[in-house]
Amino acid sequence: MNSFGRIFRISIFGESHGECVGITIDGCPAGLVLSAEDLLSDLERRKGGKQKGTTPRQEEDYPIFKSGVFNGKTTGFPITILFENKNTRSDDYAKQRSIPRPGHADWVAHQKFGGNEDYRGGGHFSARLTTGLVAAGAIAKKLMTGISVHAGVTEIAGENDLEKGLQKAVDAKDSVGGIVECRVNGLPVGLGEPYFDSLESSLAHMVFAIPAVRGIEFGTGFAAAKMFGSEHNDAIENTGGKTRTNHAGGIVGGISNGNELVFRLAVKPTSSTPKEQNSLNWETGKTEDFSIKGRHDLCVALRAPVIVEAVTAIVIADFLLLEQHIKRVIL
Repeated sequence: MNSFGRIFRISIFGESHGECVGITIDGCPAGLVLSAEDLLSDLERRKGGKQKGTTPRQEEDYPIFKSGVFNGKTTGFPITILFENKNTRSDDYAKQRSIPRPGHADWVAHQKFGGNEDYRGGGHFSARLTTGLVAAGAIAKKLMTGISVHAGVTEIAGENDLEKGLQKAVDAKDSVGGIVECRVNGLPVGLGEPYFDSLESSLAHMVFAIPAVRGIEFGTGFAAAKMFGSEHNDAIENTGGKTRTNHAGGIVGGISNGNELVFRLAVKPTSSTPKEQNSLNWETGKTEDFSIKGRHDLCVALRAPVIVEAVTAIVIADFLLLEQHIKRVIL
C-alpha cells in the first residue's frame, strides 16, 4: 500500500495536517556519508512559495533522522526521516467538509475508509507526503556514481513560454497543468527485466504515485504512432550500443540500452482552484455552488521536477542494487 522497491525499499507515512510526514528507507548500503545538509538542496526546490504560481504555505522541511545513520554514515539498517508540520490551517477544510472537492480524493476516501480518514489538507493523499520521496531521492542520487538525473517543466497550459502559460491561470483565476520532462544520463546497459519488471513499468509505477500525474511517455512516446517503423527504429552505431536516434528513450525490451533515458509526464491542473464550481453537498444530497478556500498552487507542475527526479532516482537505485552495481561502489 505505502511501500515500493525490492532492495532499496521505501515506506511513506503521515498526513498533510498531522504531526509530521516522513519516510523509512530500507536497503541503503552501509557506509554512505550522509547528513541533513545532503538533502536540503532538493527539499528547498520542492517547497511552495518560491516562485510565482505556487502555494504560499511554507514549512521548514528540515529532515529529522530517527534511525539508520550513526557517526555521519549509514548503518545499513532502515533510515527513518521525519518532517514536522508546523504551518497548517485546518479550519479551511472543516468549513467545506460537506462538499467533497471535485478532482480530489475526498469522496472516494470517505467511501473506502468509512469517514475515518484525516481529510485536512487531503490527509495521506496530499502532495505534502512527497517531502519524504524527495528525501529518499536525494539519498538515491548519492548512491549513483556517474549518473545524472534532471527534470524540468517544458510546458504550462499548452504554452512553451512558461510565463505566458502561467499568466493564463492568473487571468482566468483558475489553475492550469503542465508537462515535465526527465533526462537521465550515465545509465549502464541492462537495467530492467522483460514484461512486468521492465524499467518503463517500474518508472511509470512510481511516477503515477506523484499526485496530479495523468500520463507518461518514453522517448518519442505517442508521436511514434504516426511514424514508419524504419523512421522510428534507432540504428546502433557502435559496440557500446550508442544509437543514431533515440526514439526509444533509452529503453528497449524493458531494459536500459546505455543511451539517454528520456520521458515526459502530464500533470493535471491543480484540483483546488479559486474558481467557483458546482458539486454535491453530501449532507443535503443536492448540488450547490461553492469555492475552495485555502492555500494552493495555480500550477502544481512547477513543483514537480524535483519530485520526478526523486522517484526516478529511487527506481534506478533499486535496479542498480539488484544488479550489484552500487554494492561494488560503496564497498
